[in-house]
Amino acid sequence: MSYFQTYAYDKRIVPLLRGMLNLEELILLIAIVRTKLPYIDGTHLYNDFLVQMSRLNKFTFSINTLVYDKDVKIDLPSNDDIQNSFIKIGYQHLDSYANVMKIGGRCHAYSLPYQFDTFLHLTNSFRRGNFDKVRWLVMNDTHSFEHEFFKTISQDFPFLQRLTVNNFEPQKNKQHSSTSIIFSQVYDLTIVSVHIDYVEEFLLETNIRLPRLTLLGIKYESLAMVTNNFTNDAARFNCSQLRHITILEPFVRPENFHSYFPSL
Repeated sequence: MSYFQTYAYDKRIVPLLRGMLNLEELILLIAIVRTKLPYIDGTHLYNDFLVQMSRLNKFTFSINTLVYDKDVKIDLPSNDDIQNSFIKIGYQHLDSYANVMKIGGRCHAYSLPYQFDTFLHLTNSFRRGNFDKVRWLVMNDTHSFEHEFFKTISQDFPFLQRLTVNNFEPQKNKQHSSTSIIFSQVYDLTIVSVHIDYVEEFLLETNIRLPRLTLLGIKYESLAMVTNNFTNDAARFNCSQLRHITILEPFVRPENFHSYFPSL
């Protein structure tokens, strides 16, 4: 299991797994980065190492592939192609989603029921399901995450505790419903690499309620802007329980900073 993206799949990971000829159970969570090469699908896994694991009787996986392909446009497989590649090698219980981006594409294939406590690099192409084991979710996309999509996430990941969002694309629909979304167990939120729209989405109580939020990673400029220099009452609820704020850049705390975050 690795939570960091790696370029070393072909040169380091495949040779390692090829040496495990007597393996009976394999649990694999990995995020792979490739340049001008296709996604890692069932066919790749079979040819790379599964074909040599004659004793393998259980394979649990969550495999992300990020393909960089800015200039040479390779033919990336569709989501149906990805699922069929796993079915052909005997894995029927899986799901996947794939989306094309400006720089290439991203694919995520995972066995069902989902067994990991971490779900990496979720995009707008995510297909709904039951992910009650997941405690940490990372969301990445170059297309906007809309308010209704976060509602889906709150329902499909009911026991989520840590949430990281990376998205610089502004929201297209900011006319939110009158009912706010509740992430009832999220205590750790990282919204550093995001458009200001997502800071508003998560800090304003009228959009999302975070009753247990105690850890926040954010840029100071975004925090000051959404809280209106720490005077906006609409953000007080979600900020009231904060015990730790991670801000990487230096800043001078204004006079009312501490009164706005009483639990710091």
